[in-house]
Amino acid sequence: MIGLGAMPGYGIQSMLKEGHRHLSGLEEAVLKNIDACRELSAITRTSLGPNGMNKMVINHLDKLFVTNDAATIVNELEVQHPAAKLLVLAARAQQEEIGDGANLTISFAGELLEKAEELIRMGLHPSEIIIGYTKAINKTIEVLEDLVEKGSENMDVRNKEEVFLRMRSAVASKQFGQEDVLCPLVADACIQVCPKNPANFNVDNVRVAKMLGGGLHNSTVVCGMVLKTDAVGSIKRVEKAKIAVFAGGVDTSATETKGTVLIHSAEQLENYAKTEEAKVEELIKAVADSGAKVIVSGAAVGDMALHFCERYKLMVLKISSKFELRRFCRTTGAVAILKLSQPSADELGYADSVSVEEIGGARVTVVKNEEGGNSVATVVLRGSTDSILDDLERAVDDGVNTYKSMCRDSRIIPGAAATEIELAKRLKEFSLKETGQYAIAKFAESFEMVPRTLAENAGLSAMDIISSLYAEHANGNSKVGIDLEEGACKDVSTLKIWDLYITKLFALKYSADAACTVLRVDQIIMAKPAGGPRRDAQPGGGMDEDYCRRLQTRAYVYSHSYECAYAQSFDDAPFINESMIALNR
Repeated sequence: MIGLGAMPGYGIQSMLKEGHRHLSGLEEAVLKNIDACRELSAITRTSLGPNGMNKMVINHLDKLFVTNDAATIVNELEVQHPAAKLLVLAARAQQEEIGDGANLTISFAGELLEKAEELIRMGLHPSEIIIGYTKAINKTIEVLEDLVEKGSENMDVRNKEEVFLRMRSAVASKQFGQEDVLCPLVADACIQVCPKNPANFNVDNVRVAKMLGGGLHNSTVVCGMVLKTDAVGSIKRVEKAKIAVFAGGVDTSATETKGTVLIHSAEQLENYAKTEEAKVEELIKAVADSGAKVIVSGAAVGDMALHFCERYKLMVLKISSKFELRRFCRTTGAVAILKLSQPSADELGYADSVSVEEIGGARVTVVKNEEGGNSVATVVLRGSTDSILDDLERAVDDGVNTYKSMCRDSRIIPGAAATEIELAKRLKEFSLKETGQYAIAKFAESFEMVPRTLAENAGLSAMDIISSLYAEHANGNSKVGIDLEEGACKDVSTLKIWDLYITKLFALKYSADAACTVLRVDQIIMAKPAGGPRRDAQPGGGMDEDYCRRLQTRAYVYSHSYECAYAQSFDDAPFINESMIALNR
């Protein structure tokens, strides 16, 4: 006869293994998902815009990040909640597609979900909200097309002024006040490496070298590469140099099989050493005869090989990273040769100058290639701390990615929250004519998050700013945005604050998609986690403190009993036994 305790569970408990978790319904699944997404967006929202605050993030490897870049923040946070992860994935997609606008993606998605929660509590079904949001995002894309600045679709990507105009707001959102110094540097670097067909622009061709010391005003652009290593030999400068690159190192090559050499006399030993020297000299002489003035090694440089390089006046560089070696080959047009041998004319690269210079107390090798076409440019950044340099590098990356985006689509729309308020105004008008008007109206209200956040981060009154913006846009001034420096509403065309159309388009699309995906979830089913104890488990495997203390005491008594056994007579043994019995109780 089977007892009650042996009966299987009912419903989902009978189907899944023990240890699973199951959440369903509005309260448990939908609203909890919305709450998690709202918490994530609340973290990034205060970093939105030029006056955004920095976050201090310490990741699982104890590395410190001080930044207001949303993509870096959410990547290092290790978000565990499955719904919040959807927002992280949307931000990551935005970062990979455009390279900027990750903060807007997360913040706007969080705002949409917050408005959806209000509608759910009013009694609307999530399906109705999703239909309304889908209509709203389609209308938003139509309105965005109307807001594009006329004539902005025709752009010369090699015109520094036009590039600066489009890049300014992206860089200012990371380094407010420094954009007039950073943008010309980034624009110069991008224009130098821009190919004949701008659509093929590669962001990897703009490198960043971070050097401690000095300030941002000491930063420069180098037409070529900056290697953070010194030259190996004594030759530190070569002009108009042909370059040979050896991926396998500059040294005598060892045989694949082991061999034994029997030497019977001192004369044979001397001849053996001379033969090795002669072979190395022959190889280095062959490289020198090919016209090369610089040898670049991807591995070790032997002492004997270095000696002969000095004799034949060859400059020697060592680049350990294979990725850096590939970039060096791309800069100079060289072909990496596997082992030390005489290179052909096609395999040799060229540089106008290769020189060792001192920047901020550190010796670096600068490879310049100004006359011949150049495929790599390096922005040398100077700053007082590593954290500042890292943040400057992220601003440069945003600028370079913006340049790539404008090579694809150069259209611009008004920035400084002018676009968002105009979208909110037009969508509210649209909601009065459509079914699902509540969801569309809430979608329109969500756009107010951008001017409200920009005003709050700048210490201004959000209500006054938003009401002033609505009043201006109602009068037909669709280009009026926020001047954060003066705390007033002004025409952005006079302030020259423009956003790229493609950045805004993808950010809003990804936000709406992520919000609708979260709203479509009505059940969360989690299986029992596999594996042993988790990484963040407490020492002791979850045992309570009292049990751990008893174990420690028992270990002490055991050790004490051995000491007593050696140091005293066995008369004390009953006392020890009594202690053990009491402890076990």
